[in-house]
Amino acid sequence: MENFKLDGLRLELKTIIQPYLIRLLDIHKENIISVVLYGSATGKYFIPKKSDINLVVVFKSIEFQQLKSSLQLIDYGISKRITAPLFLSLSHIELSKDTFPIEFIEIKENNILIYGEDVFSDLKIDESNIKLFCKREIEGKLIRLRQAYLEIGLKRKGVEALMKESMDSFLPIFRALLRSKTNIHPIDKEQILLELCSHYSLSKDVFIAILKDKMNDEKIRGEDAEVFFEKYLREIEKLS
Repeated sequence: MENFKLDGLRLELKTIIQPYLIRLLDIHKENIISVVLYGSATGKYFIPKKSDINLVVVFKSIEFQQLKSSLQLIDYGISKRITAPLFLSLSHIELSKDTFPIEFIEIKENNILIYGEDVFSDLKIDESNIKLFCKREIEGKLIRLRQAYLEIGLKRKGVEALMKESMDSFLPIFRALLRSKTNIHPIDKEQILLELCSHYSLSKDVFIAILKDKMNDEKIRGEDAEVFFEKYLREIEKLS
């Protein structure tokens, strides 16, 4: 058995990830430096059979053959809700860390090392332009949010699903924005939303309702979804 670091994972995650790791290492052998788990699977917001499992695999080098030889494993993983992992090399991390600071900060500060070396804890990221990156991301996602509503607005449960999915993409940006403004960067999703609304004078009720609904608390009913969406859109517009 390889030297996996899975003891801290909940049982349902360990059951899914362990056979995947075995196959991953069998395919790539000595070329893998590190595998880390990040995203909702690292904390209390993971919902078995609903939440995605996100991995970063760090290679010594990445060639097309690494991608091609992984196709069957990735297809198997997707059936288990393991999304296609981020395949990175050490050189790519170093070259792109300041181009994608929000993404790398999220991985650095909210991950679980499950195999190999810890390559993220000492990663130095230039945070001088974080606010500019956040502004660009929020404006881009706001455009996409309006477009997505036009595409699915007539579908039952479509608007509710749109809000829950978009919340996932906004949370790392909200956290980075708090970091740039206050040097506060909580990991807990509810705390991120509460701090954001407090510092930017936003209405917390709609954000918290969407988060709770995502956790199966059913705070938003189908008939109320458009009402919530209108409020949600308005608050994102204010922030932008």
